[in-house]
Amino acid sequence: MWLCILFPVVFGCVSVSAISEPRAWLLPRQRLHFDRPGDVMVGGSFSIFDLSIGTLSDFTVPPSGLLASDVSKWGYRVAQSFVFAIEEINRSAHLLPNLTLGFSIRNSGDSVHGAVHETMSFLSRQEEPIPNYTCQHGSPQAALVGDTRSSLSVSMARLLGLYKFPQVSYASSLPSLSDKIQFPSFLRTLTSDLTSCRAVTQLIIHFQWSWVIILAHDDDFGEQASSLAIQELSPAGVCIEFTLRVPSHESMGKIGEIVQKMQKCTARVVLVFLSNSNFQLILHGLRGAPVSGQVWVSKDTLHMALALSTPGISQVLHGTFGLLFHSSRAIGFPEFLAHLRPSRTPEDMFIKKFWEITFDCTWPHQSSTVTEGVQLCSGNESLINKQYPFPEVSKIDIAYPAVYSIAHALHDVITSGQQDGKSTDSQDFQPWQLLYALRKVHFKTPDGIEIMFDRNGDLVSIFDILQGQKTPEGVFHLVHVGMIDPQVSSGNKMMVHLKEEIQVSCLNAEMTPGLVPTSVCSESCLPGFSQVPRLGAPQCCFDCSPCPEGQFADKKDMKRCLLCPKEQYSSHTRDRCLPRTEIFLAFEEPLGFMLALVALFLAGLAVLVLGVFLKHRDTPVVRANNRTLSYFLLISLSLCALCALLFLGRPSVLTCLLRQTTFAVVFTVAVSSVLAKTLTVVLAFRVTRPGARIQVCLSPGASTSVVLIASFMQVVLCGVWLATSPPFPDRDMVSEPQHIVIQCQEGSGTIFFCVLGYLGFLAGGTFSVAFLARGLPDVFNETKFLAFSMLLFCSVWTAFLPLYHSARGKSTVAVEIFSILASTAGLLGGIFIPKCYIILLRPERNMSAWLRQDHQAQEDRQSEMLQRRCFSRSTSPALMI
Repeated sequence: MWLCILFPVVFGCVSVSAISEPRAWLLPRQRLHFDRPGDVMVGGSFSIFDLSIGTLSDFTVPPSGLLASDVSKWGYRVAQSFVFAIEEINRSAHLLPNLTLGFSIRNSGDSVHGAVHETMSFLSRQEEPIPNYTCQHGSPQAALVGDTRSSLSVSMARLLGLYKFPQVSYASSLPSLSDKIQFPSFLRTLTSDLTSCRAVTQLIIHFQWSWVIILAHDDDFGEQASSLAIQELSPAGVCIEFTLRVPSHESMGKIGEIVQKMQKCTARVVLVFLSNSNFQLILHGLRGAPVSGQVWVSKDTLHMALALSTPGISQVLHGTFGLLFHSSRAIGFPEFLAHLRPSRTPEDMFIKKFWEITFDCTWPHQSSTVTEGVQLCSGNESLINKQYPFPEVSKIDIAYPAVYSIAHALHDVITSGQQDGKSTDSQDFQPWQLLYALRKVHFKTPDGIEIMFDRNGDLVSIFDILQGQKTPEGVFHLVHVGMIDPQVSSGNKMMVHLKEEIQVSCLNAEMTPGLVPTSVCSESCLPGFSQVPRLGAPQCCFDCSPCPEGQFADKKDMKRCLLCPKEQYSSHTRDRCLPRTEIFLAFEEPLGFMLALVALFLAGLAVLVLGVFLKHRDTPVVRANNRTLSYFLLISLSLCALCALLFLGRPSVLTCLLRQTTFAVVFTVAVSSVLAKTLTVVLAFRVTRPGARIQVCLSPGASTSVVLIASFMQVVLCGVWLATSPPFPDRDMVSEPQHIVIQCQEGSGTIFFCVLGYLGFLAGGTFSVAFLARGLPDVFNETKFLAFSMLLFCSVWTAFLPLYHSARGKSTVAVEIFSILASTAGLLGGIFIPKCYIILLRPERNMSAWLRQDHQAQEDRQSEMLQRRCFSRSTSPALMI
């Protein structure tokens, strides 16, 4: 609490030299004090006059004295709250009813020298104190109240701790004062800086601010406070963009550097651990700088009062939050100050100087001649129109609960002595007895505030949350928006209670009066996105990456996406999982229906061709090239078309067993029939004389044996497949993210590829033989048609392989059905459509005479071509040589 020396304008520390005559005076040996006798004396140390040594001592002679240069309006009002509390206690019929408290108010001068001197003077009861000696007798001394700054209280506490003499401070918040080993007799009616620092970090966590600047004093307190803040904020996911150190001396160059850094910062929340003077320097530097919109959060609400004294700063401080520990209010104290007159308290040695400064006047006896324009003090002026600014945070009655705690402790000591049958003399007690009672004291002040100390001698209190706001008229004021209770905690967090409109404003995050903006390094990742940390940046800085297929994020700011269950898939927005639907190539859907129609059409066409062949079985076209093989081929092609129907519909155990095996066997029969036909033609043209051995291979039984042997080998392979690892229905979860594909799993992949490999080998061999035999005369055979049909067959299944492996889901079934139907159509159309054309549309060609005539014409053309080739070779230059 650096009030007087740091803010002479705002907090009432007005330089005495501002008045017409020089106000810096040399205090005499007789120091100023304000004493009032009583049965028990309570001392008070206050910074009323700011004392400083006039000249630098060379330590050869004792110092001549201290110069009093400033008068603190705030310090004097605090001292009067001390007087008001004692007078109120003396009037009480319940608290110390048979005892009158006296007091001795001393001026520490806001200096360690003055504080120690006045403490020793109070203890020894003499102006020039001698340690460990009391030269005058009087009423017993109970305790000492004070002082303001922690540095003064530390010096006093070290001295008073030697005598176990109680000291109750009203404004010293240094954390080390909680150490009862170093300061055993020190207590205070406020919380430690560590508690308030921890409370202000809980406010940041509650508002979900994750990107913060720390502005700390460049001393032990600033280092300790900022370290504690980082320790509290880091586990909560709050990152610190910068920690700026403000020097203790007024270095404007350093202040300018800090202001420039703040202009570059992206964080909108500034956590302040500064004294009032350093904070004012920062505000002066920010005046006119483009930093509006930042939220200042301080453990001390007094910082916000600077908006009144610094022009143009109210806009910077708009929306600022500060904490104020919930302390007792001295009811009737404003009226007490209003009735204060110098004539009523002649023993008050401070009031006349305070009166001169407050009312800007001079007492008549101080000047023999009245200077023109100088107002004389009458002593009847009233403080009712001289109210202290920001009474809700200035705490001019801050000494009030300290006096009451001493009075209640003294009352407990006297009461306990009476109950134990000991002496009831109010003057018969030791300071350590009062100190013990003071630590245990627990009471309520007249305004209902509960007062008690924790084991460290700190006040157990809650914090009020105040926010700086501007009214529509442009008036800056402080609004109570909530509270923080350090005693009620959830885990390691203090309980923060905010008013409903502030709670709603956290969600709206608009910078309007009463609302709270956001402060983040990166905007929140919406559901469906996950956080991806930025390289080299704090954990609060991240990019948002959409969840991949099959994963989801149903909350904001998720660190990683979650996997959907196997039975579900991620929605289009990736914020939830939806149930998968089972799919398969059904008869009812358009593609399945069209493929089924084509399969039935090809099967019917094959049966129709078979009927035509049976009807015209004795014609030369049908009889040519083994009509039995033609029947086998037509029947197998019909079954090939029908086996495609096994691939449609929901797969079952039976259909999975029959699909590939039926396809493999019937296509083996078809391809082996084409192979037998091709071999028959080739062997027929190689027979040059009757009775040759090779003529045995032209018998119908030999051709049938080729079909049976080739088919039997495929049947054996399929049997081994079904016996070892048969196909089975399976659920494909990978191919289509939104669906579960019901399909047949092939079982043993090795045997499956052996089956397909055998069929491919058979087809390749058939195509090779047919291709080599394509030049044979085609009157009595079909070698060209066989070669063409096998070319179509091999082309279809060669194209099938890449398509099958690139397709997904039920498309793989459609590709296989299409290949089956296309190859069936190729064999059926390439071999039998030309024959049907001759049988049905050109019957004149289906006669032996026309066939012989056509055969003779072909032989003539071949002889003529042979002669031309021979003539061409004989006339070549090489042969002529």
